[in-house]
Amino acid sequence: MSREEVKKSKKAKKQSKSDEQQQSQKKVRIRLVPIWLRVVLVLLLMAAATVAGLVVGYSVIGSGNPEDALNQSTWQHILDLVEKK
Repeated sequence: MSREEVKKSKKAKKQSKSDEQQQSQKKVRIRLVPIWLRVVLVLLLMAAATVAGLVVGYSVIGSGNPEDALNQSTWQHILDLVEKK
C-alpha cells in the first residue's frame, strides 16, 4: 500500500467511528411544555382574543356598552337583522 492509501483507510475508519458515535449519542429533547398543552393554550388564547375583539369592536366602534357585547339577546338581535326575519 502506498502512503496515500493508508491515509485514506485511516480517515475512513475515523469517519465510520464518528458516524457510529453520532448515531448512538442522539440528543433527546425534553419539552418544557408538552404539545397537547400548547394546543390547549393556543385555543384558549384564540378564544380570549375573540372575546376581547367583540368587546372592543362593540364598545369602541359601535359606541355601545361593553357588557352588552357578551349578552345573548344582543347577538340574537344581530342575527335577526342579518337574516331579516
